[in-house]
Amino acid sequence: MSQNKKEIRRKFREVCLKRDKYTCVMCGLKASSPEEAEKIFDVHHIVDRNKLPNGGYVLENGITLCHADHEKAEHYHSTGVALPGFSIEELYEKIGSSREKAVVSANKLK
Repeated sequence: MSQNKKEIRRKFREVCLKRDKYTCVMCGLKASSPEEAEKIFDVHHIVDRNKLPNGGYVLENGITLCHADHEKAEHYHSTGVALPGFSIEELYEKIGSSREKAVVSANKLK
């Protein structure tokens, strides 16, 4: 990746929050403003960023989650077992994406 990593992360977060309308995709918690969204949401890499080209910092691999739902999604990354509703496939379905789409987009990052 030739761009500054901080800029790549910022842009990834920004586009995911905007696509998800500043709302937790899982529980529906909604921020009153983009500024509030910065405080109350995480943007989760559905497939671990170390397992996708160029860190997987693409819209097709990010999902907006409140802190509680982010912990549930991270359960899979730390244990290998997804909590109900939080499998990789279910998270991709929530945003209309797939691992294949994420790989294609991640390969385009420079």
